[in-house]
Amino acid sequence: MQLIDLLPSDVPLVPTAAGKVIFAQGDAGDVMYVVVEGQAQIMIDGKVVETVRTGGILGEMALIDAGPRSATAIAKTQCLLVPIDQQRFAHLVQQRPEFALHLMRVLANRLRRMDAEH
Repeated sequence: MQLIDLLPSDVPLVPTAAGKVIFAQGDAGDVMYVVVEGQAQIMIDGKVVETVRTGGILGEMALIDAGPRSATAIAKTQCLLVPIDQQRFAHLVQQRPEFALHLMRVLANRLRRMDAEH
């Protein structure tokens, strides 16, 4: 099952032009995004560390720990994004355990990649 399939049908879609900053490193974070179409790059200190494709997520760490953004996200191509605020995030974690499991897998994979690079 895809992450997109776990989202309610009433979630808004946000079109995002290629090259647009979705969020910036150091900003306060109160929303994460699911990439419904397109690709976005995750950058830390100006270095691309990941390209998130359709079905992927961006900005989840800020919802989990309420800290500032640890990275910048930029639309590499034109994107359609689904914003998930803190309230919807909490609801999804409580009502859809597979959402929480998917999120943990994403975080674990990112951590493993970062460990392998250092």
